Amino acid sequence: MNQAYDALLVVSFGGPEGMDEVMPFLDNVLRGRNVPEERKREVAHHYEMFGGVSPINQQNRELIAALRRELDAHGLRLPIYWGNRNWHPLLPDTLRQMARDGVRRALAFVTSAYSSYSGCRQYRENIQQAQLEVGPEAPRIDKIRVFYNHPDFIAANVDRVREALNQIAEERRSAAALTFTAHSIPMSMAECCDYEAQLLETCRLVAGSLNHADWRLVYQSRSGPPTQKWLEPDVCDHLRELKEVGKTDVVIAPIGFISDHMEILYDLDTEARAVADELGLNMVRARTVGTHPAFIRMIRELIMERLDPSHPRRALGERGPNHDFCPATCCLASRPAEQRVAPIAR
Repeated sequence: MNQAYDALLVVSFGGPEGMDEVMPFLDNVLRGRNVPEERKREVAHHYEMFGGVSPINQQNRELIAALRRELDAHGLRLPIYWGNRNWHPLLPDTLRQMARDGVRRALAFVTSAYSSYSGCRQYRENIQQAQLEVGPEAPRIDKIRVFYNHPDFIAANVDRVREALNQIAEERRSAAALTFTAHSIPMSMAECCDYEAQLLETCRLVAGSLNHADWRLVYQSRSGPPTQKWLEPDVCDHLRELKEVGKTDVVIAPIGFISDHMEILYDLDTEARAVADELGLNMVRARTVGTHPAFIRMIRELIMERLDPSHPRRALGERGPNHDFCPATCCLASRPAEQRVAPIAR
């Protein structure tokens, strides 16, 4: 093994962990964007409903703990660091600590399975900006490839969806609608990346493994102005369509997310569930992969790929494993003249 890296950096979105942190957190998320104050207050209310605490930070702690056990069990002594885009621990602070600890080159695992500006390129920009803030002592950091079609990511999601399907009466299970959801993004952003194609591939692989033909990819958590086109249909509109065609049961699988954070708790467990209840639809929400053993194993495998060139690069489907190093034109936000709009809640 040619171990060219001396640390792992887990990179995520971040979230508040108390009422006094909600508005400063949203200020960080929205900095430089023309978002109306009423939209900001609306999102703040989502957090207020849960005591101002986003689950994402605790879920990242649990992910890191599970990953630490996995690496130790296989003799990988890489230290694990954690830095967020929008809230503590912030990336610049984490990189300063890494520099003090003597880390020179690290791999970054970003908590996003798909290629898009918000889920890939922007995180690389965040890392680069943090490196500039830290200065010449900042470690070199290479991002691990997106993993939407890795066999273990598919296996973990298959388990989560099967678990949800099994909550539906056996005689109705095969007729239940399987609805995959992901964060919507502006069409101008979607046209510059493989986000939609990758999501569809993940859905196809999961549904195919379950032999469940009645599935659909829909979107949630739109945050842009009504005049801007975003990926559709919205999950709540889709639920109404299911009712119109006579469906009685639906499993919602948030395939676009890896943890049950605020956009799951509010947009699905609160908002979508209210619509389903109003319609009389039996809605079961599948869990995200979280700390599923197959998902944790996948992260170790992705690390091994980069540490050892002879390690197999596993992927399902025709698209194969994604690139390790992103080209200059990868995952642009939009055409240069257009304003960047990114998701604002986690």
